[in-house]
Amino acid sequence: MIRFSNAPSGRHFLQIPGPTNVPDRILRAIDNPTIDHRGPEFGALGRKVLADLKTVFRTSQDVVIYPASGTGAWEAALVNTLSPGDRVLMFETGHFAALWRELALRLGLEVEFVAGDWRHGVDPALVEARLAEDRRHAIRAVMVVHNETSTGVTSRVAAIRQAIDAAGHPALLMVDTISSLASIDYRHDEWGVDVTVAGSQKGLMLPPGLSFNAISKKALAGQKTARLPRSYWDWAPMLAANKTGYFPYTPATNLLYGLHEALEMLLEEGLDNVFARHDRHAEATRSAVRAWGLEILCADPAEYSSALTAIVMPAGHDADAFRKVTLEACDLSLGAGLSKLAGKVFRIGHLGSFNDLMLMGTLSGVEMGLSLAGVPHEKGGAQAAMDCLVASRRLAGDAADTRSVA
Repeated sequence: MIRFSNAPSGRHFLQIPGPTNVPDRILRAIDNPTIDHRGPEFGALGRKVLADLKTVFRTSQDVVIYPASGTGAWEAALVNTLSPGDRVLMFETGHFAALWRELALRLGLEVEFVAGDWRHGVDPALVEARLAEDRRHAIRAVMVVHNETSTGVTSRVAAIRQAIDAAGHPALLMVDTISSLASIDYRHDEWGVDVTVAGSQKGLMLPPGLSFNAISKKALAGQKTARLPRSYWDWAPMLAANKTGYFPYTPATNLLYGLHEALEMLLEEGLDNVFARHDRHAEATRSAVRAWGLEILCADPAEYSSALTAIVMPAGHDADAFRKVTLEACDLSLGAGLSKLAGKVFRIGHLGSFNDLMLMGTLSGVEMGLSLAGVPHEKGGAQAAMDCLVASRRLAGDAADTRSVA
């Protein structure tokens, strides 16, 4: 009798919504010998990555890099712009919005947290209405998670900026793009964002360990009167050192090698092509979910994420039990439901360095896992995704032929 071994062979499928798989090209770059972080070679590296990061953030303004997780960049955004007791407006879009709120409270800020159902993004009309009521301009910042990693819901940042402007309110706009930067179209300057927060381990295709702030002139000016304590996170010494490509303390040198390579890869592909690729994979994933007869957590198609899809488990079935079966049988890691969604949803990450065949392997593994775990579903989800991918490639080919003839 043949027995199935639990020892995995082949490559592990890491399909959580971050950290994402790191391409070999980036791993080889990180593997370079460490150099003197005060020497001329490092200065050239620093100047190059800082310049290319501006292209990815779509900004002409300052970007800083911290050796930290995204949580560090959250804190940096707050301590450089706000003072103890300042009021900020936030929205309960999911687990990570709630965590950013907790951090703000610990820093001594007063947080007005608008309740949400974890299935919708920030409503721009609510932003405008609340700011219009704030005639004394007590609210100093509006804080938004662009792509809520726990739910697969994307908020409309451009519309939120329009709402702030329509209310005639001077509040800063701070946006968390930790799971959207370099995966979903984002425009720091055009959308009037004051501080953008990002991390290395998702669309930028790096291991965890770097985080970022993109900073508007308005936010930088606000630093002069901000009174929250800051030292490690202070923008001023960072920006002063960055002018020549250096850092005020020892940087994560080898991760910066990887960042340089990641930025090269993104710019070689072209940001618009990167976003289109993520859009295709997201739509194919949703085609699979619909064919399985399962429910997408995000309730508004206009807010679907192109970085991940969160899927609701049928009543009476535990998402973590299903994920365990899928990991053991297929060596496929899927994202867990977080906080109030624990056991109720699983998440498929389809971001970063990812292609059609990798998506098909992922969705085939999910379909096998659903069967093995006894989760009620219809067959054919992987086939529906394949049909979606083929159709999109044919459509793109037809469009290219049309342009060629013209």
